[in-house]
Amino acid sequence: MRIGYLVRHGQASFGKKDYDALSDLGHLQSRVLGRELAYREIRPDLIIRGELRRHRETAEGIIEGLELDVPVEVDPGWDEFDFQHVVEVFKPLYRSRTLMVADLARTRHPKAAFQAVFEDATARWIGGGFDGEYAESFPAFTSRVEGALGRMAERGPDKGTVLVVSSGGPIGLAASLMLAGDASLWGSLNRVAVNTGVTKVINGRSGLNLSSYNSHTHVEHDRELLTYR
Repeated sequence: MRIGYLVRHGQASFGKKDYDALSDLGHLQSRVLGRELAYREIRPDLIIRGELRRHRETAEGIIEGLELDVPVEVDPGWDEFDFQHVVEVFKPLYRSRTLMVADLARTRHPKAAFQAVFEDATARWIGGGFDGEYAESFPAFTSRVEGALGRMAERGPDKGTVLVVSSGGPIGLAASLMLAGDASLWGSLNRVAVNTGVTKVINGRSGLNLSSYNSHTHVEHDRELLTYR
């Protein structure tokens, strides 16, 4: 490929039994992005997606908006890290969804409260001192995403365009690897990821280079379309 677009999935169902399913808004965001790509005459030669439901549904919405028949491949290297597991290791109370919901409900802003727990939990995960406690350590996650990024570069026509549908974690990590050569920027990049935000990658003589990160002009005109979780 010559150009790659890394797309974060549409809004998932936060607080519901099946978080992995897109919300109605998430489906709309995906179709809006597809229509925007069509308007800009960006026609992917290939779509690669993670194997999660929210990745599949987002890819389907983008294709619907594009009104274009695009081949789709699945690469689990683009799957999100298991954030629920990372949170549960940090806060075992949250192994019970009922207790987690009740605990968050005690706060005035449950989403903000969960975000605070999430950030503390991921800080512990990436710290490196407790790798053995996790099903997938942060170094293992980094290696997995680095492999997926390399495979993306090899797919599609030499001068073609590949679109990847993934999650904020892998996309932020991929951006950090291209910008800094390591995962040091991951936390800051992951924190600001917008649903269906688009990150552009150029595959040149020097390898993969980040052209833009988290572009979301297709949703920022409508506050209801602009979501972060």
